Amino acid sequence: MGPQVVPVASDPTCPPDADVVIVGGGIIGTTSALYLAERGLKVVLCEKGHIAGEQSSRNWGWCRQAKRDPREFELIREALRLWRGMDAHIGASTGFTTTGILFAANDAKKEASFADWVRDAAGAGIQAEMLSGAALAHHMPGDTRPPPAALWCSSDGRAEPQRAAPAIAEAARRRGALILTDCAVRGVETGGGKVIAAITERGRIATPHVVVAGGAWTRRILRDVGIDLPQLKVRASVLRTSPVAGGPTPALWDHDFAFRRREDGGYTIANGHVNVVPIVPDSFRFAFDFLPALRMEFASVRLRLGPRFVTEWRERARRTFDEPSVYEAVRVLDPAPDNHYLAEAFAALQRRFPAFAGARMVQSWAGFIDATPDAVPVISPVDTVSGLVVAAGFSGHGFGIGPGAGHLVADLVTGARPIADPQPYRLSRFFDGSRPRPMAGL
Repeated sequence: MGPQVVPVASDPTCPPDADVVIVGGGIIGTTSALYLAERGLKVVLCEKGHIAGEQSSRNWGWCRQAKRDPREFELIREALRLWRGMDAHIGASTGFTTTGILFAANDAKKEASFADWVRDAAGAGIQAEMLSGAALAHHMPGDTRPPPAALWCSSDGRAEPQRAAPAIAEAARRRGALILTDCAVRGVETGGGKVIAAITERGRIATPHVVVAGGAWTRRILRDVGIDLPQLKVRASVLRTSPVAGGPTPALWDHDFAFRRREDGGYTIANGHVNVVPIVPDSFRFAFDFLPALRMEFASVRLRLGPRFVTEWRERARRTFDEPSVYEAVRVLDPAPDNHYLAEAFAALQRRFPAFAGARMVQSWAGFIDATPDAVPVISPVDTVSGLVVAAGFSGHGFGIGPGAGHLVADLVTGARPIADPQPYRLSRFFDGSRPRPMAGL
């Protein structure tokens, strides 16, 4: 069972037309709806389950610039600017606060790599530094075995995933957007090389623009309009604890664990070095594309063959618009967490930080990260289908970059000056021979 998300009620009526239909009610879909509605467009957001039901409520809650891929520097810098003003902008709390984030460097090679990253980030206007000794201890009091050094980005922060997207969705509604939950988009109707309508389980919505922000479902959605997006799923597990008195305020990633303080006084904790990748039919389809990422993450990847293979094989079959879709059959992807890895991480954290000795694991859950071969998202129009925009493949980085991504989506739909250069996020990079490779990993 996933975390409890602030509920967002559905608008009662599916309209016959809209300026833009957004598929997916996660952080990307809701921020896109907000910024599009603020520009006066008639926006309909369709979510097959509930708002933030999948990875947008199941992530760590980090809003970070630290250790980002350089191709994301401009967009994440703008996203953090938007996060800092988000609560005032929407008149509600997302739980965002600036706390700083640390990445531990446990050997000389990693320390040198992080130092190089600091220099590159400075050129993009992102301030970070390497800490050690007393300076590091100041931010992590009580750490009995601190790393030799750490990358520190003081302007990074956190928000509350179970609250943020719902608050933004409600703000979009106040600006005029319609929010339809339990309303799957069965497919996109096209004609003459352009979008004509979105076909939902509640009816047809005529529209010239569809934004597909479907997270782990995006490849399945696009395949029906002839777009072969290279995308695979990574299962990420998280636990939350009871309140901890005297625990660290900044977030920390280390080899054995990662954590961030929650607004309720507990902590969100994950294993910092384990990524479980289910083997599915598309694993073979995209094996060559993802080989560089596998090599980069080989020590931390756990390949698993299980029921997911059969499930996705069955989901491949195309259905007509008048048939119930696979999206209606699975309203929320709710994979079982890998509690063994979580227990290892929690035990390692308790050994390092005495403040956690009396903490209890209150809940654990998992979600599916949607990954691209270069671990950089697609935020892009589709060249072959006018009016179709894709915003997916955020590779575990989507929550923090969400407001920037949503703003860029709105820019692309309306033809406004983009908040960041969209070139690194173009869909065509996977088809034009560029073969982009990962630089920072998940």
